[in-house]
Amino acid sequence: MTDSVLTYLKSIFLYDESSPLIFTRFYFWAFFFIVFLIFSAIYRRKLLRNAFLLLVSLFFYYKSSGLFFSILIITTATDYFLGLGIHASRKKSWKLFLFLLSLALNLSFLVYFKYAYFFTENFNQVFGTEYGVFNHLSYAWNELTGSHFTVDKILLPAGISFFTFQTISYCADVYRGKLGPVRNILDFGFFVAFFPQLVAGPIVRASEFIPQVFRDTQVTKQDFGIATFWILKGLVKKLIIADYIAVNFVDRVFADPLMFDGMGNILGIAGYSLQVYADFAGYTDIAIGIALLMGFTLPVNFNAPYKAKNVGEFWKRWHISLSTWLRDYLYIPLGGSKGASFPTHAFIPVCGSIAAWYFGEKYSRETGYTILAGTAVLSLVYLLFARFAPGKIAGWMTSFNLLITMLLGGFWHGPSWQFVIWGGLNGLGLVVYKYWRKISPWENSNLWIVNAWRILLTFTFISFTRIWFRSKSLDIADQVLNQIAYHIDLTVFSALFTGYWNVFVIMLFGFVIHWLPEKTKDALRDTWVAIPLGYKIPLAAATVFVCYQFVSADLQPFIYFQF
Repeated sequence: MTDSVLTYLKSIFLYDESSPLIFTRFYFWAFFFIVFLIFSAIYRRKLLRNAFLLLVSLFFYYKSSGLFFSILIITTATDYFLGLGIHASRKKSWKLFLFLLSLALNLSFLVYFKYAYFFTENFNQVFGTEYGVFNHLSYAWNELTGSHFTVDKILLPAGISFFTFQTISYCADVYRGKLGPVRNILDFGFFVAFFPQLVAGPIVRASEFIPQVFRDTQVTKQDFGIATFWILKGLVKKLIIADYIAVNFVDRVFADPLMFDGMGNILGIAGYSLQVYADFAGYTDIAIGIALLMGFTLPVNFNAPYKAKNVGEFWKRWHISLSTWLRDYLYIPLGGSKGASFPTHAFIPVCGSIAAWYFGEKYSRETGYTILAGTAVLSLVYLLFARFAPGKIAGWMTSFNLLITMLLGGFWHGPSWQFVIWGGLNGLGLVVYKYWRKISPWENSNLWIVNAWRILLTFTFISFTRIWFRSKSLDIADQVLNQIAYHIDLTVFSALFTGYWNVFVIMLFGFVIHWLPEKTKDALRDTWVAIPLGYKIPLAAATVFVCYQFVSADLQPFIYFQF
């Protein structure tokens, strides 16, 4: 009896790698129910409220990522004191040094945990070495404490990309004088670690969230209705749409594209576009709802992105917190639409050298040398124009800034060439649209058929780029492209539809819901808000019950947990 109780308590309080704490597990809702009960008793005392939410957020992160919660604590403490130092410094040079120190420390953690394998593997390919990854932090911890953590493997802490970007933007805003430093480390820790958005966003700016830390908690009846609507909407997106079409169709296509003809691969790509949206938007919907139940407002992260009429509009609607972060802290510092910086000037030779190495390895050294020679000529032409006729290449500089931003945005998503290609293709799409909109006869057209065509074209392009986003290797991406280009067989479409008709019905449901007019969506939300609580409870319970009927296997982790 004692052993069973002890085992049960361990399952509650200790980290289990096979069962991380995610929104779709019943354990999470039990956790949140207890947190909300205690929160309801202490919310009027702001210091106690913030300290309590920081504590439960650290516990949430521990249950999601184990002892990596120490990285979160180190990052929080470091940027808290550096923020104070940046603000207190009188000399600009010292301010800059402290900010660069914050940037270096944050990026060091990110690069070490997320990109160690990528850089080691590519270094070995270039120089013919056989270095392996060695976890120096685990080794140091073992030496210090006598523990036995593995040293030949580096695991990725959940959400490190998200909270790293939050702390970088905080120190950047303090450095720029746009934000005063947070004086209480508990309040700052609360901002960094707030559990609804900690591991998969949205990325919260200090200027948006910190003022809420000091405000009294207020949750109106309307707020409660909107919050529960967000949560239920998120569960529907995740469990009924994203997970169902992933497990029953999309994962099968990308596991072995050669088992499906070209049309099957096309439908798999379209299905993945719907899946990744429903999965990520579902997470942020739930996060926004949970935060609102406690009186905190998180930024909206998606705005019906597949209604976008062009690539530029798409990136204003998709993962808005990341898109605006990249704009403010990368694109504009690079020069934005006004000029260029050193990274902009280095863009052609760096990208050309990488392309020469990649194609030289994949095809032949002669191909690599040809690309390298072409890169040298382009670099020379660019530098001559930059020196003697800078006005002639102002548009080029803006385009290069866009491409650099999207390439690094792609690399942020994952340590592989597939993500770099995905980011680069989206960058090219933005550049092409930038020039096309100046001559397009349909840019300002309001004809429904023109808008429908533009939406379809944008969705097709975005879905096409996701071949590399979803594929586990470049070989898989090549197989998908080969099947689409050479093996479309309409005679097997009826068999495909018969075998997967239920998945296609769910896909149709997902796209119809997505493309509903905003007025209709707002009316559905307002109707839910107006329903009396006595009816809300059974309706919510029925919705949750239906959602979990679609779970056909173990609960799927959210896609953006890996980033």
